Amino acid sequence: MLGIIAVDFGGTNIRAAYFPSSQPPPTSLNKTATLASEGPDSVISRLIQAIDSQIPNDADEFKIGIGAPGPLDPRNGIIISSPNLSGWTNIHLRDQLSEHFGVPVFLGNDANVAALGEWRFGAGQGTDNMIYLTISTGIGGGVIADGQLLLGGRGLAGELGHLTIVSNGPTCGCGIKGHIEAVAAGPAIARNALSQLEAGQLSTLKETLSAQGEITSVDIGKAAQAGDELAISVIEEAGIHIGHHLANLAHAFNPEVFI
Repeated sequence: MLGIIAVDFGGTNIRAAYFPSSQPPPTSLNKTATLASEGPDSVISRLIQAIDSQIPNDADEFKIGIGAPGPLDPRNGIIISSPNLSGWTNIHLRDQLSEHFGVPVFLGNDANVAALGEWRFGAGQGTDNMIYLTISTGIGGGVIADGQLLLGGRGLAGELGHLTIVSNGPTCGCGIKGHIEAVAAGPAIARNALSQLEAGQLSTLKETLSAQGEITSVDIGKAAQAGDELAISVIEEAGIHIGHHLANLAHAFNPEVFI
């Protein structure tokens, strides 16, 4: 039986599922923590375990497709670097996994492959120009322009999280100040809230910080839903930055739809 093992590999989780070529979508999904701070070797071992768990006994032939954080070189299967993956510099991930499993492996920027999925099967169907934006541990994106995924000269196009939105703003994980990822991704929202708490702002998040030793964007979202003013203001600030970012992208690419 021919099939594809699809892997979503991010700074927080690794997800893998097997898709048979001629059957309904999978009902099983392997999800495991990335534990990115442990470095490439440990993470690659977890990637292999996740993929192994999805190989069916009757799989005669299969291929592996991986969406991973960039910047990366999709043509040569190399993760060039990643702000959210400690120690990942010029890692030849495609070749390592292909050698281990003995099958073809395809590596793409996670947001780019998500953009392709939405364009072909989801909310972007029927369009020739769309922008997909993902906001999580980091911010990424993919651009479909005139019916083609925009890759650029070195395969690095579409790094939409690394565009400057706040001049001389907070330092991004890539080392540049003021990128949208540095002011509106999950960890950035948490850092903003923490700095305001340390400055003496009143909030129920102080109790969360005391109990957990940290606060996350999930904590802030829950507090905002409960009416916490600091949490609401922090999320609103991030939302304003994202709105400005979308306006800039609209001028640059003239998409039919944002996803």
